[in-house]
Amino acid sequence: MKRVRINGGKVGLVFRRGDYNRVLTQGIHWLGFNERILQYDISKPFVTTIAAELVLNDEKLSEMIHVLDISDNEMMLVYENGNFKKTLSSGRHLYWKGLIDYSFVKVDLSKVYITEKIEKTLFSHYALSQYIRTFEVAAYEKAVLIIDDVYTKTLDGGTYRFWKNDTSIKIAKVDLRQLQLEISGQELLTKDKAGIRINFYIQYKVTDIKKALLDTKDYEKQLYIAMQLALRAFVGNYSLDELLERKENMVDAILEFTKDQVVKIGIRVLNCGIRDIILTGEMKEIMNQVLIAQKRAQANTITRREETASTRSLLNTAKLMEDNEMLYKLKEMEYVEKIADKIGEITVSGNDGMVKQLKDIFSVNR
Repeated sequence: MKRVRINGGKVGLVFRRGDYNRVLTQGIHWLGFNERILQYDISKPFVTTIAAELVLNDEKLSEMIHVLDISDNEMMLVYENGNFKKTLSSGRHLYWKGLIDYSFVKVDLSKVYITEKIEKTLFSHYALSQYIRTFEVAAYEKAVLIIDDVYTKTLDGGTYRFWKNDTSIKIAKVDLRQLQLEISGQELLTKDKAGIRINFYIQYKVTDIKKALLDTKDYEKQLYIAMQLALRAFVGNYSLDELLERKENMVDAILEFTKDQVVKIGIRVLNCGIRDIILTGEMKEIMNQVLIAQKRAQANTITRREETASTRSLLNTAKLMEDNEMLYKLKEMEYVEKIADKIGEITVSGNDGMVKQLKDIFSVNR
């Protein structure tokens, strides 16, 4: 006989001639001849060197053990005293009962959606994150969820997680904010064959995400082409002068013309406009010459108008001086002042009028 002691937190398995015989718990026990004992720490998983099925046939022992059978497409989350500890992959796993309060959450990895009750804080834990696919959709975005190349639903802003498996999961996102598209450097011919270069812009929003992403390939490129063709068509209907004078009307016509086209690709155009109209090569020189000629004609008209007004003013002054001797004298003084600015000294005498004497002086000089 052999006396053995099993301390707290330990369990002993007795084997007789190599075969499992019984389980011993805390206390003092006696072993017979040809018996040996293996002690196990029940704070750790139960790992046996013999087939688990042989020892689990003992009803007493099987009641002391958590038996976890995990299939190939499953995973187990292990919690110790309420705290996440680890994950278990496929196979059979054994944990002792009694000392540690174990709890387990089994996960079916063949599913797409995470329906198990798992704290969100654990999704970033390395032990779990390797089994999860994560997608981010910003607050100003929407996305379409495509599973196995089939549209499933539309996603609003948020974080979305799915189990990682052989199922194909894709999302396509679109920005819901006001966007702007530039159509730059478009070289066009007007109705009168004038070569110009136009810079055009479009402000738009995506209104139907399914049409924009699923029914249309590259919705922004489709919008660009639609507006480009409309711009070319309308520019060709205007002469250069009409284009420069009525470009706002043309913008309204382009909006109306493309309204139905952009709705089909899930877009609403908010505004558009011609940013620049650039004349090319010789056309620029010709327009400069036209502008110079126009300005010269305007200057000549203004000069003639001013000369006519000046002559009319002189005529009115002469009539007033003829009827008013005092006004005549004042005019004499004005002319004397002007002459004095240019002549150093003038001497007049006699009874004749000042203007007459000055006249005589200038006549003598001539």
